[in-house]
Amino acid sequence: MTSSVGYSQNIICEKTGYTCPEIDIKDLVERDGLHYNKFSDVPFTGKVKGKTQGSMKNGKKDGSWIGYFDNGQLHYKGDYKNGKREGYWVWNNSVMSGWTGTYKNGKKISD
Repeated sequence: MTSSVGYSQNIICEKTGYTCPEIDIKDLVERDGLHYNKFSDVPFTGKVKGKTQGSMKNGKKDGSWIGYFDNGQLHYKGDYKNGKREGYWVWNNSVMSGWTGTYKNGKKISD
C-alpha cells in the first residue's frame, strides 16, 4: 500500500528540493535495485547522511556522493546519475585504487 504522505513528500522534494528527509543509509532497505525507508513501499527521495552522504531520487542515488572510513578519512567521492556512476570518481583505498577514473552510465571509460 502506498503512503500518500510518502508520495506527497517525494513530489515536494522533486519539485522544490525543500523539506526532503535526511536519513542514514543503514536505515534504508534495497529492493529490486531501489532504496526504501524501512516499512515503506515508496522509493526514497531525500538526503543520506553519516559515513555515506549524498542524495536519492525515486530510490536511486543521484548527484554527488562521498564516503568516509571509520577514522574520518575519505573513502570515495563521485557522482551518480539515475543510480549509476557518472563522471570522475576518486577512491582512497589501495584495494579499490583501480576504480579511480571516469565513468559513463556506470561503466569505467578511462583512468
